[in-house]
Amino acid sequence: MKKILVFGAGLSASYLIKYLLAHSKKENWKVTVADQSLPLVLSKIKKHERAVAVELNIQDKTKRESLIEQHDLVVSLMPPSLHVLIAKDCLKYKKHLVTASYLTAEMKKLHSAAVKAGVLFLNEIGLDPGIDHLSAMEMIHDIQSKGGEITSFKSYCGGLVSPEFDTNPWHYKFTWNPRNVILAGNTTATFTQNGQLKFIPYNRIFLQTETILVKGYGQFEAYANRDSNGYIKPYGLEKAQTVLRGTLRKKGFGRSWNHLVKLGLTDDQLQLTQAPGLTWRELVTAFLPPSSLTPEQNLCHFLGINRQSREFKKLQWLGILENSKLGVEQGSPATALQKLLQQKWKLGKGELDMIVMQHQLTYTLNGKTKKRISSLVVKGEDEVYTAMAKTVGLPMAIAVKLILQNKISARGVVIPLTKEFYNPVLKELKKYGVEFCE
Repeated sequence: MKKILVFGAGLSASYLIKYLLAHSKKENWKVTVADQSLPLVLSKIKKHERAVAVELNIQDKTKRESLIEQHDLVVSLMPPSLHVLIAKDCLKYKKHLVTASYLTAEMKKLHSAAVKAGVLFLNEIGLDPGIDHLSAMEMIHDIQSKGGEITSFKSYCGGLVSPEFDTNPWHYKFTWNPRNVILAGNTTATFTQNGQLKFIPYNRIFLQTETILVKGYGQFEAYANRDSNGYIKPYGLEKAQTVLRGTLRKKGFGRSWNHLVKLGLTDDQLQLTQAPGLTWRELVTAFLPPSSLTPEQNLCHFLGINRQSREFKKLQWLGILENSKLGVEQGSPATALQKLLQQKWKLGKGELDMIVMQHQLTYTLNGKTKKRISSLVVKGEDEVYTAMAKTVGLPMAIAVKLILQNKISARGVVIPLTKEFYNPVLKELKKYGVEFCE
């Protein structure tokens, strides 16, 4: 019997756990799910005969190591900063590790030791990063195998609300980690455009957008995401003149979000010692320049908008000019904004989310310039088995199965860019409705 240990039972864990348990009898698996909230784990495993629930503080070294030692493979759905902590234990006991998070410099340092231990530390096997790698590499390798040379590569992805439940003026609801949404873009974006190195700093990233069309779903806007250039060499795109990875939102989101950035409400450094007694109106006023104008007038003057504009009405709808308390005992403006938006942008009971991904590749073949566009749209099943949980969890779960079936030969610290990953994973994803349309 193979034993799988899953750390974390949060939003992205639902489909992963469902898949592992559905295959547990045929594959002869035992699945242990550990989380600081035992009720949350129990709600996910649903008394399954091959599942074990464990209440765990991940900082409990003795209990954490004991669990890892008893299992064959570990899946970490913990915050990215904790992956290395778990990885070092996996090295100690020679266990495979799977995560959906971006590969960090700290994790890369473990490569040689992981190879020596004969284990695989598979990172970036979720949605974005994850499915984006698998589908992009399938296209890239297909074009290159025919003698084509890729001149431009653009890839976009967004977690959104399904159109029929798009009921607020921001056209957005939380479908994944809210904190990551609040802090998005606070690292300068890096990419290559027309052969030139490009940077977009935080104060411009939500304004410097482009329009993306997805057939059947209309227009979206995209802003550059993180370090696109870091994928030039791994993707084999050294000759491409343009390489860009971006995040998708509905039209108009970026400009409105940038107002919150400009106001300082996404600042995660400033600690609000006055938080318990502070109102939203007082906080916004504190960020605005001194003025004899009303807060509404001062806000409009500062942001260069008027009270009849969509931008002002969106801010007003959020309630940031009301005399209501922040509702946090301590923390930063970003912490307070997250609490507010989790109320305003909550995906309600019965409402569905939607994942949208698109790759755009331009290439030359036999003296002709060609373009391929590949799009993916996935809708959630309900508020637990969301499209986000499905597209993050399924690639991880399928990879777990392949590793335990000894169908993956890679060892060390790896991201899924080769045929041994993308062929079987993309093939099985189609069975679950996760399929690209070109």
